[in-house]
Amino acid sequence: MVDIRPFASADWPEVWAILEPVFRAGDTYSFPADIDEAEAYRVWIELPVATFVAVDPAGCVLGTYYLKANQAGPGAHVCNCGYVTGDRARGRGVASALCEHSQRQAVEHGFRAMQYNMVVSTNAGAVRLWQRHGFEIVGTLPGAFRHPGQGFVDAYVMYKTLA
Repeated sequence: MVDIRPFASADWPEVWAILEPVFRAGDTYSFPADIDEAEAYRVWIELPVATFVAVDPAGCVLGTYYLKANQAGPGAHVCNCGYVTGDRARGRGVASALCEHSQRQAVEHGFRAMQYNMVVSTNAGAVRLWQRHGFEIVGTLPGAFRHPGQGFVDAYVMYKTLA
């Protein structure tokens, strides 16, 4: 059982413990691998419209996502999300639950569509998950992501109309 709720400041140590190894690995997100904690907090918590956490029955954070406008002005009706789950959440449906929750939240916040700007092609699990939730690959960015082990790999732009 997973509960998804708004981020609370007391969640940050657990959220950072989930985000940091993902950012350091550098194989799925385009954040600098040496991003410091303060900057990670700014981009994951302060800049978005909202940030949420998935917690287990004991209240331990299993994953997190942010919701923000993808662009300003005439493009502000399209949102963007970033999702990260911790190792202990893998294979438990947490990422899927976060994706479903984010779509409902996006509509509640007035967004009409959701776009993922850079889904790394080597992250096959994420690509499959987003497709299962109705996202389509609408573009391929050749060699747009510098993977630490595989060099320059493609990235996908994925999109879904919500309303």
